[in-house]
Formats: sequence, C-alpha cells, structure tokens
Amino acid sequence: MRFTPQFLEELRARLPVSEVVGKRVKLKRAGREWKGLSPFQQEKTPSFTVNDQKQFYHDFSTGRHGNIFDFLMETEGVSFVEAVERCASMAGLPLPAATPDAARHEQRRKTLHDVMELAARFFADTLASRAGAKARGYLADRSLTPQTQLQFRLGYAPAERFALKEHLGAQGVPVDDMVECGLLIGGEDIPVPYDRFRDRVMFPITDLRGRVIAFGGRALEKDVPAKYLNSPETPLFHKGGNLYNGATARKAAYDGAPVVVVEGYVDVIAMVGAGYPAAVAPLGTALTEDQLALLWKMTDEPILCFDGDRAGQKAAWRAADLALPHLRPGKSLRFAMLPEGQDPDDLARIGGRGAIEEVIGSARGLAEVIWSREIEGGSFATPERRAALEARIGDLTGGIRDEVVRRYYRQDLAERLRLAFAPASGYGRGQSESPRRFPPRGGYPPGRGGFPGGGRPQPGAAGRAVGRGPYQVASPHLAASPLMRGQRSVMSRREALILQTLLNHPWLLHDHLEEVAALELAHPEAHRLRAGTLAAFAHYGPADDAAVERVRIRDWLAKSGYDEQIQRVERAITTGAVWAARPEAGHEDVLSTWRQLVVLHRQWHSLLRELKDAELALGEDASEANYAWLRDVKDRLAEAGGTEALIEGFGESSGRFQRSM
Repeated sequence: MRFTPQFLEELRARLPVSEVVGKRVKLKRAGREWKGLSPFQQEKTPSFTVNDQKQFYHDFSTGRHGNIFDFLMETEGVSFVEAVERCASMAGLPLPAATPDAARHEQRRKTLHDVMELAARFFADTLASRAGAKARGYLADRSLTPQTQLQFRLGYAPAERFALKEHLGAQGVPVDDMVECGLLIGGEDIPVPYDRFRDRVMFPITDLRGRVIAFGGRALEKDVPAKYLNSPETPLFHKGGNLYNGATARKAAYDGAPVVVVEGYVDVIAMVGAGYPAAVAPLGTALTEDQLALLWKMTDEPILCFDGDRAGQKAAWRAADLALPHLRPGKSLRFAMLPEGQDPDDLARIGGRGAIEEVIGSARGLAEVIWSREIEGGSFATPERRAALEARIGDLTGGIRDEVVRRYYRQDLAERLRLAFAPASGYGRGQSESPRRFPPRGGYPPGRGGFPGGGRPQPGAAGRAVGRGPYQVASPHLAASPLMRGQRSVMSRREALILQTLLNHPWLLHDHLEEVAALELAHPEAHRLRAGTLAAFAHYGPADDAAVERVRIRDWLAKSGYDEQIQRVERAITTGAVWAARPEAGHEDVLSTWRQLVVLHRQWHSLLRELKDAELALGEDASEANYAWLRDVKDRLAEAGGTEALIEGFGESSGRFQRSM
C-alpha cells in the first residue's frame, strides 16, 4: 500500500512522538523535550530525547534519530507499511482508500484471516474440553504446561471427519472459504469436502503481524502416514516464506535476544521455555532464501541449531550453500550442533538453560563449516589432490556475489589451506610421504574424536591425531572444532544410568571393580565421577551393609566437590521408570539390569568403531559391498538403540515390569 506525503504528514501531526515512544520508554519532561533511557542499549544516565514540536527522537548514546515510523521499525522490527498502519490505528485515522482491485483483494484476505482465527479458537477450545484429554496427555508427556499451551495457542483437531466444517458452518463461514484457507480437503473428485486435520495436536502458524495464516498438526496415532501435517499453500500461507514463532521472535530479536533456528514446533517451544524467545523454525522444509532474508532482517548472524547426527550435518551444509551467494558485509550465519541423538526439546528437559547455552555458545562460523566439510574424509597425500581441494574452495567463494565478502572469504580459506598443509617441523629429506587423512565424514564417534579419552586436544595435537606425514593439521580452527574435539555437552542417558546405578548400589564394585574401571565413557564429567566413586570405594573398602556403603560414598563425593557431576547424572536420566537405578531396587533386579547395560555399552562403542571403519572404507572405495557394510552397521546401531530404550523402561514399579517402546 502506498501512502501520500499529505497522509503521512497528517498522521505525524495528530500523533505526538512522545505518545508512540512512551509505550516503550519511560519518559520524563525536561523543558520542551522529554528524556529517558535509551531503548537501543543499556545505560544508567538518560541520553534519549524526544521533541514533539520537531517530531523526532534522538539517542545520543547510539546516534539513532528519526520520527514515529522510524521508531517502530527500529524497536519492533516491523516494515514501514506496518509502522504506518499501527500509527494510524493509534491516532484513529482511517487509512486512505486503495484502488478498487486492491481493496477487494485486501478485503478477501481479511475475510480469510477471520476464518483462520475462528479455526484457531475452535482447536484451542477443543483441547480444553473433554474431547481433548488425549491431546492434553500427549502435551503433558512432552512437558508442555497449560501456560505454555495458552502462550502458543495450541489446540486439538477432533477425530471426526466434519467437526471443524460443521462448527465454522454454524458461524456462517462458506465451505469455499474453508477450502481456500486449507482447512478442508476438497476438489472436483471430492463431492463433499472434509476436515484436513483430524485427531491431531494443532500448532497455529502466524505471519509477522501475529495473524493466524496456517496450522501444523501432529498426529496422535502411530499408524498415520504423516506424523506432521502442515496447511497447504493458500492466499495467506507460503511455507517457504514464513517462520514458526516469527512474530514473537522478531520483537524479541529487536530487544537483543539471539535468533536461533531449530527444526520443529516443539523444539521452538522448548527453546523459548529455556530463555530463547527469538527461536524460530522452518515449516516442514529446508531453509529457503525467503526465510534466510527474514532472518537477516531480525539479526546479522542467526544461529542455526541442528541435530548432531548425519542428517543434521547435511542440513547445516545445505544451509551454508544456500547462504554463501547472498552474504553481505556483516550478514552471515553461525552453526550450533546438538549432542548426537538429542533435539532441543530433549536438551532443555535434561540440562535446562545451561545445556542450551553450552550448545549455542559453541556455535561455529560459516567459513569454518564450509572448510570442515571440504576436508572431512579426504586424503590429500598428493599435490594433485591438494590442488583439487583448492579449486573446489575457489569455486565456492567465487559464488559469493558481494565483492568485499568474496575477497575476505578467499583470504580466510587460503590461510586455512596454508596452515593445514604446512610441513611439520622436523620433516627432512629421505622421509616418505604417508597418506594425509582428515576425519571421516560425519566426524569421529562420540567419545573418540581422534583424541585419547575424547577430550579437548592439546596444542599441536591435531596433526598427531590425524596421521603422520609432511602435511599436518596446524589450523587452530580445525583443532578446536567439535568435529575434532569429540566432546559432548550433555552426558548420554546410558552413561548417566551406569553411574547412577553405581552410586545407589556401590556393592556392585565388590565383584565388578575392574569391569567398571575398563568401561569407555564419552563424557569427561562421567570420567571424573567414575574416578571419584572408585576413589571413595578404595578409601572406605567394602562394607557389609549396602545402605551404609551408599551413604558414606555419597558423603565422600560431596565433601570432595563432586556435586556438579552428580547433578549432571540426575539431569541426564530422562525417565523415572529405571528400577535398577533406584536405591530401593532388589539385588537380583540391579544385577540383571547392570549386566544388560554393560553388554549394551560395550556393543555400542564397538559399533561406533566399526562405523568409523566402514565410513573410511566407503571413502576409499564406493563399492556395493562397502555400502552394504555401512548400512548393516547403522542398522545394528539402531537395534542397539531400541534395546537401550527397553532397558530404560525396565521396572516401572515392581522391578519386574517391561514395556515396549
């Protein structure tokens, strides 16, 4: 919509700047002006002034200056049109009439927005009713409180085929409008349109003004073809051009919150609950150019937070390729990888805000992600292979459209190349050149990371870990990256269960001391707590009374500063139904579950080592046999994961109940 200068001037004359600014900044009269604290940065002495006569504000701390429209755009992140519309609403001034076609189009969109709002209210009311009991149970299992449900306007679509259709019809909504909104499935071959969403938890999707434009529905039954179902493309909704929680995130971003992109609706809700209100998610697709543009309007460097598995890594690479051509000075991406097998919802429930902060704090820059991808799994033993790597990097940087950014990327990656292939000190004449390898694609398995014990590499360790030869890794970026570090930010549930079982049943150490000491543990805090437990056991020696033994080992650990490690273990246990880990569990139950845990843990680490070997073999020879080997290892890993789930569910109340997962 275009506004004439006369209309804008009238609007500024009717609406004092102090009235608009005063809704966000506490102002005090200072002569002919108003003064207050800067809304753009923290300060103790007011440096922000408003002058109604001159119709502007000025912030001396940041140099920002403008009128009422500028203020809304700066503080709320809205477009110019939205800012004008808000001001007109505040001033009670009707917007100027548009062309007849534009007016009809706008009225049609308003009608459809009204229909979507009615549908959102229906779903929310149904969730709160007796019919929504099953959906409320699902949400409770996901730790989504009633307050959270209200905050995100969650709802429930009944299982009946015509429930929404009949409800909206009773309110006078035509069937054609319901079909156009994507609420009903209709067409020439469907004589009677029916509800698109049935027996699903409903997540309203809004535009950047907070108006409902679509829905995402999560199925409650397992045998439904689509676990998540989104609204189709409609006059209101284009899934590649919107973000879930976009309206709230935009405002939070302008208040200084980091913008974090996660994969799904529940992940967004978990991130918001953990203190990240500017969390968003794409809508069932990979990140698009339009969504990237929306993110860059919110912040200069949004953080993309992906699952720490192979699929998450591929998603990160796709996003990096998407962003490269569009980079501009100051506009880029950062990438945070979650612990393997955990999504933001898991992480928030297990570790809370601290665990999320750990992951976000380790986010890497775009250049490092591109570099890591290009060298992983590669053998660069010959000049030709190193030249091919340089050519690939040249092609990638050549696609960056901005000349300045392109130049700096070329400089950065050229320096990485120089450092990565710098001859190691002491390499002299007569030494043979051994094959130069980088970590396998997907990185080393958790707990390995190319370094003993899976901990952080020491200075100069990168080259030693990857292989001997004249071309050693000297890059501090690669040496410090999570791909080389292998350190997990959150302890795995299995390791936590092993340690909690030991803490509550230290009598296991009487006969299994060497077995416990030999177990491979991925998390450094798990290493430390095991060492402390063994030290406490050695200090006191075996006891005849199990309860006494448990108390004195716990006391020794508390006095020795192991409280933080014990809390990590407790946070990582995600189910209260692991009977053998409880102090009251019977001797036979504890021993049976312990044996299963140890066998599973050893099998898991053996499979991870085999996975590394299979990936290396496939990198050398992409044969059907090597593909089959890799698939077989992954299938066995999945099977081991299923066994782990059964162990976690063992002993719900009596110590002898098993449930299938």
